[in-house]
Amino acid sequence: MKRQQTQKLAVGVITMVAILVVIPIILVILFIVVNGIGAINWEFLTAPPRNGMREGGIMPALLGTIILTFGTAIVSIPLAIGAAIYLAEYAGDTRLTRWVRLAIVNLAGIPSIVYGLFGLGAFVFFLGFGTSIIAGSLTLGIMTLPVIISTAEESILAVPQQFRLVSLSLGATRWQTIRYQVLPHALPGIITGIILGLGRAAGETAPILFTVAAFYLPELPQSIFDQTMTLPYHLYVISTQVPNMPLSVQYGTALVLLMMVLSMTLVATIFRTRMRRRREW
Repeated sequence: MKRQQTQKLAVGVITMVAILVVIPIILVILFIVVNGIGAINWEFLTAPPRNGMREGGIMPALLGTIILTFGTAIVSIPLAIGAAIYLAEYAGDTRLTRWVRLAIVNLAGIPSIVYGLFGLGAFVFFLGFGTSIIAGSLTLGIMTLPVIISTAEESILAVPQQFRLVSLSLGATRWQTIRYQVLPHALPGIITGIILGLGRAAGETAPILFTVAAFYLPELPQSIFDQTMTLPYHLYVISTQVPNMPLSVQYGTALVLLMMVLSMTLVATIFRTRMRRRREW
């Protein structure tokens, strides 16, 4: 009886803590929706800013964020998955690999402003890319690598060892085993890590401030060596640098950025759920 009471008490405390965490998040989302939904219309999403960015829309910033997110995915996903496969399947438990894993964990905790300064020195100045889309994509790609590598490696290691042993015993090579047995079962977790990393990249301001973001551009970028507007930096600008900016425009911009990140998360959740239903274990 005492054990059951203790268990009920623990469940109640955990439930209360979960509620206390979720409620502020819901309130923040509702606050942004209530204050920003009035600014959302077709012109707001498809027109460039005008009249000192107090009117018009956010199309250049929205498109720039999409381009940067896509560029970040191109840079980070192949490298991160390749590194995760090597650490999980090929690298042994040596001192070197332990140091590599420790470095990955530490890199995940570095403030984003440090990545921005690194991108400024490495890509903008040293490689001569200037403030451009490619410099911003490389910086954000490096920033998201630790998150994707860690989640992908854990997902690969979670696949039962029996799958590998049976595949190898039937004559498959090690790579064929990884390609056709391990990765399909680890894919839900890998997708989760990718979306977490790209969602963080889409909402960052500090790294792009040094490498790609522009205060205002009347034209869309023509190449990867051009600057671009982005939603996080645009939101910062209209909130702090533009006097007499209507609050509805600020909250509308924040709502679009929020919905963009939430949409990515929702798509990943649906995909992950469907993939998990097909699991054989």
